Amino acid sequence: MKNTRRTFLASSLTLAAGTAATMAAPVHTEKAKYPLVHHVFFWLKNPGSVADRDKIIAGLKTLRKIEAIKELRIGIVANTEKRDVVDQSWAVSELMFFENEKDQASYQTHPIHQQFIKDCSALWDKVVVYDAIDV
Repeated sequence: MKNTRRTFLASSLTLAAGTAATMAAPVHTEKAKYPLVHHVFFWLKNPGSVADRDKIIAGLKTLRKIEAIKELRIGIVANTEKRDVVDQSWAVSELMFFENEKDQASYQTHPIHQQFIKDCSALWDKVVVYDAIDV
């Protein structure tokens, strides 16, 4: 019985030491391919209007032709759990990825982006933008 208990304790200590060493090791994080994130949220002038929502989505899809945008995601509110920290008041979002600040700045003045604003700005009541850079 002592031998079994001694073996168990030795194995447990070895396992615990290995786990501690693994947890203390630095985590290697890969550098983001497109480190600048531009996230925009749109609130409709006519909340609940599927037609207006779809016009904004169609307009956002035209932005994919802008070469500076490396990745573009377009979304609507997900039907996830209702919690105090989740804002579901918006209608449409766009999530863009850029290689750098220069590319993001060129997107702002690009004719396709300016046309999107001209064609769709009458449909939204509010726009909020969050820009972030990977750290």
